[in-house]
Amino acid sequence: MEYIFDNERPIYIQLVEMIRIEIVSGKFKKGQKIPSVRELALIMKVNPNTMQKALVELENEQLIYTERTNGKYVTEDEELIEKVKKELAKEIVDNYLNSMKNIGIDYNSAVKYLQEGGKDGIS
Repeated sequence: MEYIFDNERPIYIQLVEMIRIEIVSGKFKKGQKIPSVRELALIMKVNPNTMQKALVELENEQLIYTERTNGKYVTEDEELIEKVKKELAKEIVDNYLNSMKNIGIDYNSAVKYLQEGGKDGIS
């Protein structure tokens, strides 16, 4: 997978967002050991220090934890993962509704467009 970064925002914040999505989407499964800092840095083509900063942030959010000498693991807290997933979904919906409002589409029409167009993309 090619990771593309926005130069307008700190890379570590974007890494946090990317890994957060990989956790809530199930790409990284709960309780799974994640690759080392160096491996992740190589995969995402970033400096290991930047990756470490992102992982510290994810640990602060309790989405990952460190087992001394064994590495880093995804949380097994299903409620936390579901909470983060809902927060991300709400953010996406809010962005969508604001974008629609900005082009002159009211809430009900925006929902209708979503219902009509969204059926093909989600399984």
